[in-house]
Amino acid sequence: MRVESVKGSDNNIFKPASILCVGAGWFPKTPGGLERYVYELTHKLAAFDRIELCGVGLPRDENNSPIKLTNLASPDAPIWNRMWSCRSNFRASRTFTPDAINLHFALYSFPILDLLPKQVPITFNFHGPWVSESVQESGENKISILLKKWLIEQRTYNRCDRFIVLSKAFGNILHQKYQIPWDKIHIIPGGVNTEKFQPNLSKTGAREALGWPQDRQILFTSRRLVHRVGIDKLLDAVAAIKSRNPDIWLAVGGRGSMLETLVSQATELGLDNHVKFIGFLEDELLPVAYQAADLSVMPSQAFEGFGLALVESLACGTPVVCTPVGGMPEILEPFSPDLICASTTSSAIAETLEQALLKKIAVPSPSQCREYATTNFDWSKIALLVRAVMLGGAGSPKF
Repeated sequence: MRVESVKGSDNNIFKPASILCVGAGWFPKTPGGLERYVYELTHKLAAFDRIELCGVGLPRDENNSPIKLTNLASPDAPIWNRMWSCRSNFRASRTFTPDAINLHFALYSFPILDLLPKQVPITFNFHGPWVSESVQESGENKISILLKKWLIEQRTYNRCDRFIVLSKAFGNILHQKYQIPWDKIHIIPGGVNTEKFQPNLSKTGAREALGWPQDRQILFTSRRLVHRVGIDKLLDAVAAIKSRNPDIWLAVGGRGSMLETLVSQATELGLDNHVKFIGFLEDELLPVAYQAADLSVMPSQAFEGFGLALVESLACGTPVVCTPVGGMPEILEPFSPDLICASTTSSAIAETLEQALLKKIAVPSPSQCREYATTNFDWSKIALLVRAVMLGGAGSPKF
């Protein structure tokens, strides 16, 4: 996946504009991929434009923020109360008509659709099939699924003029599951803050800072601990190769509903000396953890539209092993295709990990990882591509 410039004839896209964004929560208080994306995007856009961000649980007074923040509801309120609050608070806070509208989450966009000015173009950043992800992670009854998909998601998407997806894989989902025509879909990958995620520590120094062992081959993964992310498959893979790689050590960052199950699984597999669940890792320690590892691992089983952790790791100089799910292969195929597992099974993950650790397949150097990330995924470039679509509807970048 290589970023190219968006070609458009409308010179107005380079003039300062007012852009209304509707997201979800506030990063880093809500440490999700969508929230991080919106945070980075809006802060980059604020260098050019007047930006208002609406969402749930946003701070009411963020010192020195270049962005106008409008909190629409409490994240702790029941879902229908949240939606009603979004509508009433959005209506009460309107003071100007923006030049462009950028939506990121259907649940909080749906209540305000009829309040958005009809003459202003709406771009929806599709971060994933919300209903499908919810079903896989928590399970829901059929009525709830139908309401969410057809009442909220589909009606929201039908109101939008343009769409941005993070990968061709998610473009296919948007086209096939929601009947959005391809001529409305623009493929622009996610970005990484290359100033924050950079190789500024030695491996020894990074491990010392985290209290991690110096004499082990370290794997690192930071995920929300739910079924679709595949940590259970990764544990099976480590168990399969530990006899031939006795110094292997896996650090699992994150929290989630599967934590106790995964801890029990690791013990049953005899991995107590090979796996450590380090819990939620503060955002400032993420770059340190990437640099401390020999390899990062993304063992996702479904719905990985981009794989932000891949480009974060690469920006820190650490190669990544991933499963062939969603948009992740689109990131690695042009750069390190040997590190894409043959399938999502634990045996395929084990084979790729062992081959990489033994250097029996091509593993890029730290400098190569860094160069690839900065060339293709720096937020300074990605934000301009997104801005061009929002303001000019320029043609989709080709990767």
